[in-house]
Amino acid sequence: MTDPTPALFRPGLAAPGFPAPAEGSASAPVIVAIDGPAGSGKSSVSKATAARLGYGFLDTGAAYRALAWHALEHGVDTSDSTAVLEVFGDFDYAISLDTTDRWVRVGGVDVTTAIREPRVTDAVSGVARVGAVRQAVNQLFRRLVASAAVRGVVVEGRDITTVVFPDAPVRILLTAAPEVRAARRSAELTDQDAAKVAAALHKRDAADSTVVDFLTAAPGVEVVDSTHLDFEQTVDAVLNVVDSTMGARDGR
Repeated sequence: MTDPTPALFRPGLAAPGFPAPAEGSASAPVIVAIDGPAGSGKSSVSKATAARLGYGFLDTGAAYRALAWHALEHGVDTSDSTAVLEVFGDFDYAISLDTTDRWVRVGGVDVTTAIREPRVTDAVSGVARVGAVRQAVNQLFRRLVASAAVRGVVVEGRDITTVVFPDAPVRILLTAAPEVRAARRSAELTDQDAAKVAAALHKRDAADSTVVDFLTAAPGVEVVDSTHLDFEQTVDAVLNVVDSTMGARDGR
């Protein structure tokens, strides 16, 4: 099988909403890596954090969701690793890093909304557990962030703090009690039964835990437990970690 990497993210392009990097320019962006389980608020908190910092925002889970959508559109059984690898070969993926203009595309199709459909959510773990896919996509995340013309990027997703960016200057595990995560996810998905949402979240956690450990903070990773925090308090807690960590690095 040929290497599918060049087709994804088109990393030579400027991040949408930001200017292209100057020739021979500057250092790579500062990375704030945020990990955590489903329903912990990773995406919304990370996006708000990026906006407050003036950084770009990369939702890594969107890549796996988009691949799941792509596989389903091709009639692929996402539990079949070989079939997932085959459909990965023509997976032409692009994503915005702009916090105010969010979009995800596969080829010429805008899938920003479609990748949040229940059928896609149910298929995500199947594509994400394929080791060769994870390795290739992780490389692309690194290339995309390194070439982004921004001061920093908040990157969120599973195993971001341990596998994708283990050397990021700021690494955070955002978590909350299971029942709180289920309640929050249910509130987001107002058109779905709360019990079904909780069951789906539990199923997702169980499936993903066979691939990555997203509940235990690795050495050097700061834990932000939002069980008893509202959204703004959680964002403030994350920003406090960024400030204290970067301040310590800069000798402040």
